[in-house]
Amino acid sequence: MLVYLHIPYCDSKCYYCSFNSYVDKFDTRHAYMSALYQQLCFELKRFHPEKESIKTLFIGGGTPSTIAPQLYAPLFDLLTPDLKKDAEITIEANPNSATKSWLGGMKALGVNRISFGVQSFNADKLKALNRAHSPQQAKKAVLCAKALGFEHLSLDLIYNYKGDTKTLLGRDIQEAFSLPIDHISAYELTIEEGTVFSNTPQVRQENDDLAFFVSGEIQKKGFLQYEISNYGTHQSEHNKGYWRHENYIGAGAGAVGFLKDRRFYPQKDVEAYIRDPLKIKEELLSEEEMLTEKIFLGLRSNIGIHSAVLTPNMHKKALFLAQENKLVCKNEIFYNPNYFLSDSLALYLLD
Repeated sequence: MLVYLHIPYCDSKCYYCSFNSYVDKFDTRHAYMSALYQQLCFELKRFHPEKESIKTLFIGGGTPSTIAPQLYAPLFDLLTPDLKKDAEITIEANPNSATKSWLGGMKALGVNRISFGVQSFNADKLKALNRAHSPQQAKKAVLCAKALGFEHLSLDLIYNYKGDTKTLLGRDIQEAFSLPIDHISAYELTIEEGTVFSNTPQVRQENDDLAFFVSGEIQKKGFLQYEISNYGTHQSEHNKGYWRHENYIGAGAGAVGFLKDRRFYPQKDVEAYIRDPLKIKEELLSEEEMLTEKIFLGLRSNIGIHSAVLTPNMHKKALFLAQENKLVCKNEIFYNPNYFLSDSLALYLLD
Protein backbone atom coordinates (compact mmCIF):
# COMPACT_ATOMS: atom_id res chain seq x y z
CA MET A 1 0.00 0.00 0.00
CA LEU A 2 0.90 3.68 -0.23
CA VAL A 3 0.86 6.41 2.41
CA TYR A 4 0.24 10.10 1.75
CA LEU A 5 0.67 12.76 4.45
CA HIS A 6 -0.71 16.25 3.84
CA ILE A 7 1.04 19.31 5.28
CA PRO A 8 -1.26 22.33 4.87
CA TYR A 9 1.21 25.16 5.62
CA CYS A 10 2.82 27.51 3.11
CA ASP A 11 5.17 30.50 3.23
CA SER A 12 3.00 32.21 0.61
CA LYS A 13 -0.10 31.28 -1.39
CA CYS A 14 0.70 30.89 -5.07
CA TYR A 15 -1.85 32.64 -7.23
CA TYR A 16 -2.74 29.42 -9.09
CA CYS A 17 -2.93 27.16 -6.03
CA SER A 18 -6.22 25.46 -5.14
CA PHE A 19 -4.75 22.98 -2.64
CA ASN A 20 -5.76 22.97 1.00
CA SER A 21 -3.02 25.22 2.38
CA TYR A 22 -2.67 28.18 4.74
CA VAL A 23 -0.18 30.99 5.29
CA ASP A 24 -1.57 32.19 8.64
CA LYS A 25 -1.87 29.13 10.89
CA PHE A 26 1.73 28.30 11.74
CA ASP A 27 0.95 28.37 15.46
CA THR A 28 -1.04 25.13 14.99
CA ARG A 29 1.85 23.09 13.58
CA HIS A 30 2.72 21.13 16.74
CA ALA A 31 -0.92 20.27 17.42
CA TYR A 32 -1.44 19.37 13.77
CA MET A 33 1.46 16.92 13.69
CA SER A 34 0.10 15.27 16.86
CA ALA A 35 -3.31 14.93 15.19
CA LEU A 36 -1.63 13.48 12.12
CA TYR A 37 0.05 10.87 14.34
CA GLN A 38 -3.32 10.01 15.88
CA GLN A 39 -4.95 9.51 12.48
CA LEU A 40 -2.04 7.42 11.23
CA CYS A 41 -2.39 5.07 14.22
CA PHE A 42 -6.05 4.62 13.35
CA GLU A 43 -5.42 4.13 9.61
CA LEU A 44 -2.70 1.54 10.13
CA LYS A 45 -5.21 -0.55 12.10
CA ARG A 46 -7.91 0.00 9.47
CA PHE A 47 -5.56 -1.10 6.67
CA HIS A 48 -3.81 -3.82 8.70
CA PRO A 49 -6.10 -6.73 7.70
CA GLU A 50 -4.71 -6.36 4.19
CA LYS A 51 -1.26 -7.12 5.67
CA GLU A 52 0.41 -4.96 3.05
CA SER A 53 3.76 -3.37 3.68
CA ILE A 54 4.19 0.31 2.81
CA LYS A 55 5.71 0.54 -0.67
CA THR A 56 5.85 4.32 -0.86
CA LEU A 57 5.47 7.29 1.45
CA PHE A 58 4.74 10.73 0.01
CA ILE A 59 4.64 13.92 2.08
CA GLY A 60 2.95 16.73 0.16
CA GLY A 61 1.16 19.98 0.72
CA GLY A 62 1.12 22.82 1.11
CA THR A 63 4.81 23.05 1.78
CA PRO A 64 6.27 20.20 3.85
CA SER A 65 9.57 22.08 4.21
CA THR A 66 7.81 24.51 6.57
CA ILE A 67 7.79 21.71 9.20
CA ALA A 68 10.99 20.95 11.13
CA PRO A 69 12.42 17.41 10.85
CA GLN A 70 11.99 16.78 14.59
CA LEU A 71 8.23 17.14 14.20
CA TYR A 72 8.27 14.45 11.53
CA ALA A 73 10.33 12.06 13.66
CA PRO A 74 7.40 10.48 15.60
CA LEU A 75 5.59 9.78 12.32
CA PHE A 76 8.64 8.04 10.89
CA ASP A 77 9.05 6.04 14.10
CA LEU A 78 5.45 4.90 13.70
CA LEU A 79 5.67 4.03 9.99
CA THR A 80 9.18 2.57 9.75
CA PRO A 81 8.28 -0.95 10.99
CA ASP A 82 5.82 -1.28 8.08
CA LEU A 83 8.01 0.31 5.41
CA LYS A 84 9.49 -1.96 2.76
CA LYS A 85 13.26 -2.02 2.83
CA ASP A 86 13.48 -0.26 -0.55
CA ALA A 87 10.46 2.01 -0.05
CA GLU A 88 10.34 5.21 -2.08
CA ILE A 89 10.03 8.07 0.44
CA THR A 90 9.30 11.44 -1.15
CA ILE A 91 8.83 14.86 0.37
CA GLU A 92 7.89 18.07 -1.43
CA ALA A 93 9.91 21.18 -0.71
CA ASN A 94 10.13 24.82 -1.72
CA PRO A 95 13.63 26.12 -2.46
CA ASN A 96 13.39 29.02 0.01
CA SER A 97 12.61 26.76 3.01
CA ALA A 98 14.60 23.66 2.02
CA THR A 99 17.72 24.69 3.93
CA LYS A 100 20.78 22.50 4.28
CA SER A 101 19.87 21.67 7.88
CA TRP A 102 16.27 20.81 6.93
CA LEU A 103 17.38 18.61 4.04
CA GLY A 104 19.94 16.89 6.26
CA GLY A 105 17.33 16.27 8.94
CA MET A 106 14.91 14.71 6.47
CA LYS A 107 17.61 12.51 4.97
CA ALA A 108 18.46 11.25 8.46
CA LEU A 109 14.81 10.20 8.85
CA GLY A 110 15.00 8.12 5.69
CA VAL A 111 13.68 10.38 2.92
CA ASN A 112 15.29 9.35 -0.38
CA ARG A 113 13.43 11.54 -2.90
CA ILE A 114 12.83 15.31 -2.95
CA SER A 115 10.32 17.03 -5.23
CA PHE A 116 11.14 20.73 -5.52
CA GLY A 117 8.45 23.26 -6.41
CA VAL A 118 10.50 25.33 -8.84
CA GLN A 119 7.90 26.24 -11.55
CA SER A 120 10.33 28.44 -13.49
CA PHE A 121 13.86 29.80 -13.53
CA ASN A 122 12.61 33.18 -14.79
CA ALA A 123 12.55 35.73 -11.97
CA ASP A 124 9.72 37.81 -13.43
CA LYS A 125 7.52 34.75 -13.94
CA LEU A 126 8.19 33.53 -10.40
CA LYS A 127 7.13 36.90 -9.03
CA ALA A 128 3.99 36.92 -11.17
CA LEU A 129 3.04 33.46 -9.84
CA ASN A 130 3.72 34.70 -6.27
CA ARG A 131 6.45 32.15 -5.70
CA ALA A 132 8.58 32.83 -2.61
CA HIS A 133 11.96 31.86 -4.07
CA SER A 134 14.43 33.09 -6.66
CA PRO A 135 16.02 31.12 -9.54
CA GLN A 136 19.29 31.11 -7.60
CA GLN A 137 17.63 29.61 -4.52
CA ALA A 138 16.12 26.86 -6.65
CA LYS A 139 19.48 25.86 -8.11
CA LYS A 140 21.18 26.03 -4.72
CA ALA A 141 18.53 23.83 -3.07
CA VAL A 142 18.77 21.10 -5.72
CA LEU A 143 22.57 21.09 -5.64
CA CYS A 144 22.55 20.99 -1.84
CA ALA A 145 20.21 17.99 -1.85
CA LYS A 146 22.47 16.19 -4.30
CA ALA A 147 25.55 16.94 -2.19
CA LEU A 148 23.78 15.47 0.85
CA GLY A 149 23.25 12.22 -1.03
CA PHE A 150 19.56 12.14 -1.90
CA GLU A 151 19.03 9.34 -4.41
CA HIS A 152 16.25 10.90 -6.49
CA LEU A 153 15.54 14.57 -7.23
CA SER A 154 12.57 16.04 -9.08
CA LEU A 155 11.32 19.51 -9.90
CA ASP A 156 8.09 21.06 -11.18
CA LEU A 157 7.68 23.43 -14.11
CA ILE A 158 4.57 25.38 -15.18
CA TYR A 159 3.77 26.43 -18.75
CA ASN A 160 1.11 28.41 -20.61
CA TYR A 161 1.21 31.36 -18.24
CA LYS A 162 0.68 34.55 -20.24
CA GLY A 163 3.87 35.59 -21.94
CA ASP A 164 5.30 32.07 -22.03
CA THR A 165 7.20 31.45 -25.27
CA LYS A 166 9.29 28.60 -26.63
CA THR A 167 12.36 30.70 -25.85
CA LEU A 168 11.42 31.22 -22.18
CA LEU A 169 10.31 27.61 -21.64
CA GLY A 170 13.32 26.30 -23.52
CA ARG A 171 15.55 28.19 -21.09
CA ASP A 172 13.61 26.78 -18.13
CA ILE A 173 14.13 23.26 -19.45
CA GLN A 174 17.80 23.92 -20.14
CA GLU A 175 18.30 25.23 -16.60
CA ALA A 176 16.47 22.20 -15.18
CA PHE A 177 18.73 19.78 -17.03
CA SER A 178 21.83 21.61 -15.84
CA LEU A 179 20.91 20.27 -12.40
CA PRO A 180 21.31 16.67 -11.07
CA ILE A 181 17.64 15.67 -11.40
CA ASP A 182 16.08 12.42 -12.63
CA HIS A 183 12.45 13.58 -12.87
CA ILE A 184 10.38 16.56 -14.06
CA SER A 185 6.69 17.30 -13.61
CA ALA A 186 5.53 19.80 -16.24
CA TYR A 187 2.06 21.20 -15.57
CA GLU A 188 -0.06 23.39 -17.78
CA LEU A 189 -1.41 26.36 -15.84
CA THR A 190 -5.05 25.81 -14.95
CA ILE A 191 -7.40 28.37 -13.42
CA GLU A 192 -9.20 26.92 -10.40
CA GLU A 193 -12.15 28.47 -8.62
CA GLY A 194 -11.20 30.27 -5.42
CA THR A 195 -7.63 31.05 -6.47
CA VAL A 196 -6.27 34.56 -7.02
CA PHE A 197 -5.97 33.83 -10.73
CA SER A 198 -9.70 33.01 -10.91
CA ASN A 199 -10.25 36.78 -10.86
CA THR A 200 -7.95 37.23 -13.85
CA PRO A 201 -8.40 34.09 -15.99
CA GLN A 202 -6.69 35.83 -18.90
CA VAL A 203 -3.33 35.06 -17.26
CA ARG A 204 -3.67 31.59 -18.78
CA GLN A 205 -2.91 31.42 -22.46
CA GLU A 206 -4.32 28.81 -24.85
CA ASN A 207 -1.38 27.43 -26.79
CA ASP A 208 -1.36 23.71 -27.53
CA ASP A 209 1.90 24.08 -29.42
CA LEU A 210 3.68 24.92 -26.17
CA ALA A 211 2.43 21.70 -24.57
CA PHE A 212 3.93 19.64 -27.39
CA PHE A 213 7.08 21.79 -27.33
CA VAL A 214 7.64 21.28 -23.59
CA SER A 215 7.00 17.55 -23.85
CA GLY A 216 9.27 17.18 -26.85
CA GLU A 217 12.15 19.17 -25.36
CA ILE A 218 12.10 17.19 -22.12
CA GLN A 219 12.03 13.89 -23.97
CA LYS A 220 14.92 15.01 -26.20
CA LYS A 221 16.96 15.15 -22.98
CA GLY A 222 16.31 11.45 -22.40
CA PHE A 223 13.45 11.65 -19.90
CA LEU A 224 10.66 9.17 -20.67
CA GLN A 225 7.12 10.56 -20.53
CA TYR A 226 5.22 8.05 -18.38
CA GLU A 227 2.15 10.20 -17.66
CA ILE A 228 0.67 13.31 -19.23
CA SER A 229 2.63 15.63 -16.89
CA ASN A 230 5.51 13.44 -15.67
CA TYR A 231 8.89 12.55 -17.16
CA GLY A 232 12.03 10.94 -15.86
CA THR A 233 14.69 8.29 -15.81
CA HIS A 234 13.19 7.45 -12.41
CA GLN A 235 9.40 7.01 -12.47
CA SER A 236 7.63 7.87 -9.24
CA GLU A 237 6.34 4.61 -7.79
CA HIS A 238 3.94 6.53 -5.56
CA ASN A 239 2.24 8.19 -8.53
CA LYS A 240 2.03 4.91 -10.40
CA GLY A 241 0.46 3.27 -7.36
CA TYR A 242 -2.44 5.73 -7.56
CA TRP A 243 -2.92 5.02 -11.24
CA ARG A 244 -2.96 1.26 -10.57
CA HIS A 245 -5.72 1.76 -7.97
CA GLU A 246 -3.56 0.40 -5.16
CA ASN A 247 -4.70 0.94 -1.57
CA TYR A 248 -3.43 4.13 0.04
CA ILE A 249 -3.69 5.84 3.40
CA GLY A 250 -4.44 9.55 3.15
CA ALA A 251 -3.67 11.34 6.42
CA GLY A 252 -4.05 15.03 7.17
CA ALA A 253 -6.49 17.87 6.61
CA GLY A 254 -7.93 17.49 3.13
CA ALA A 255 -6.12 14.24 2.30
CA VAL A 256 -7.90 11.33 0.61
CA GLY A 257 -7.50 7.62 1.36
CA PHE A 258 -8.57 4.56 -0.63
CA LEU A 259 -9.16 0.92 0.39
CA LYS A 260 -10.63 -1.62 -2.05
CA ASP A 261 -13.78 0.23 -3.10
CA ARG A 262 -13.99 3.00 -0.52
CA ARG A 263 -12.60 6.50 -0.24
CA PHE A 264 -11.92 8.25 3.04
CA TYR A 265 -12.01 12.02 3.57
CA PRO A 266 -10.62 13.60 6.77
CA GLN A 267 -11.83 17.11 7.58
CA LYS A 268 -10.28 19.89 5.49
CA ASP A 269 -10.27 22.69 8.05
CA VAL A 270 -7.04 22.61 10.07
CA GLU A 271 -8.57 23.51 13.43
CA ALA A 272 -11.44 21.06 12.95
CA TYR A 273 -8.97 18.34 11.97
CA ILE A 274 -6.85 19.00 15.05
CA ARG A 275 -9.92 18.75 17.29
CA ASP A 276 -10.98 15.44 15.76
CA PRO A 277 -8.61 13.79 13.25
CA LEU A 278 -10.77 10.66 13.28
CA LYS A 279 -13.87 12.36 11.91
CA ILE A 280 -13.56 10.84 8.46
CA LYS A 281 -16.24 10.59 5.79
CA GLU A 282 -16.53 7.39 3.75
CA GLU A 283 -17.60 7.07 0.12
CA LEU A 284 -18.47 3.74 -1.49
CA LEU A 285 -17.47 3.62 -5.15
CA SER A 286 -19.64 1.71 -7.61
CA GLU A 287 -18.16 -0.73 -10.13
CA GLU A 288 -18.97 1.80 -12.85
CA GLU A 289 -17.10 4.58 -11.04
CA MET A 290 -14.09 2.31 -10.48
CA LEU A 291 -14.02 1.35 -14.16
CA THR A 292 -14.30 4.98 -15.26
CA GLU A 293 -11.28 5.89 -13.12
CA LYS A 294 -9.25 2.95 -14.43
CA ILE A 295 -9.92 4.05 -17.99
CA PHE A 296 -9.05 7.72 -17.45
CA LEU A 297 -5.94 6.98 -15.36
CA GLY A 298 -4.79 4.14 -17.59
CA LEU A 299 -4.97 6.21 -20.76
CA ARG A 300 -3.12 9.21 -19.32
CA SER A 301 -0.20 7.06 -18.12
CA ASN A 302 1.91 4.08 -19.11
CA ILE A 303 -0.23 1.83 -16.88
CA GLY A 304 -2.70 1.23 -19.70
CA ILE A 305 -6.01 -0.63 -19.49
CA HIS A 306 -6.23 -4.40 -19.25
CA SER A 307 -8.77 -5.74 -21.70
CA ALA A 308 -10.31 -7.91 -18.97
CA VAL A 309 -11.80 -4.87 -17.20
CA LEU A 310 -13.56 -3.56 -20.31
CA THR A 311 -17.16 -4.33 -21.21
CA PRO A 312 -17.67 -6.09 -24.57
CA ASN A 313 -18.70 -2.80 -26.18
CA MET A 314 -15.69 -0.96 -24.73
CA HIS A 315 -13.40 -3.75 -25.90
CA LYS A 316 -14.79 -3.47 -29.41
CA LYS A 317 -14.15 0.28 -29.39
CA ALA A 318 -10.63 -0.22 -28.03
CA LEU A 319 -9.83 -2.64 -30.85
CA PHE A 320 -11.09 -0.09 -33.36
CA LEU A 321 -8.85 2.58 -31.82
CA ALA A 322 -5.92 0.17 -32.05
CA GLN A 323 -6.67 -0.39 -35.76
CA GLU A 324 -6.64 3.39 -36.19
CA ASN A 325 -3.27 3.60 -34.37
CA LYS A 326 -4.81 5.62 -31.54
CA LEU A 327 -4.09 2.81 -29.05
CA VAL A 328 -1.47 0.08 -28.90
CA CYS A 329 -2.37 -3.39 -27.61
CA LYS A 330 0.36 -5.50 -25.99
CA ASN A 331 -0.30 -8.62 -23.91
CA GLU A 332 -4.01 -7.79 -23.60
CA ILE A 333 -3.27 -4.28 -22.31
CA PHE A 334 -4.25 -1.19 -24.29
CA TYR A 335 -1.74 1.68 -24.12
CA ASN A 336 -2.15 5.27 -25.27
CA PRO A 337 0.85 6.57 -27.26
CA ASN A 338 -0.37 10.20 -27.10
CA TYR A 339 -1.31 11.24 -23.56
CA PHE A 340 -2.61 14.61 -24.75
CA LEU A 341 -5.53 12.73 -26.34
CA SER A 342 -6.28 10.70 -23.21
CA ASP A 343 -9.51 12.43 -22.18
CA SER A 344 -10.98 12.25 -25.68
CA LEU A 345 -10.13 8.56 -25.98
CA ALA A 346 -11.56 7.81 -22.53
CA LEU A 347 -14.83 9.58 -23.33
CA TYR A 348 -15.10 7.63 -26.59
CA LEU A 349 -14.73 4.31 -24.75
CA LEU A 350 -17.22 5.33 -22.06
CA ASP A 351 -19.85 6.74 -24.39
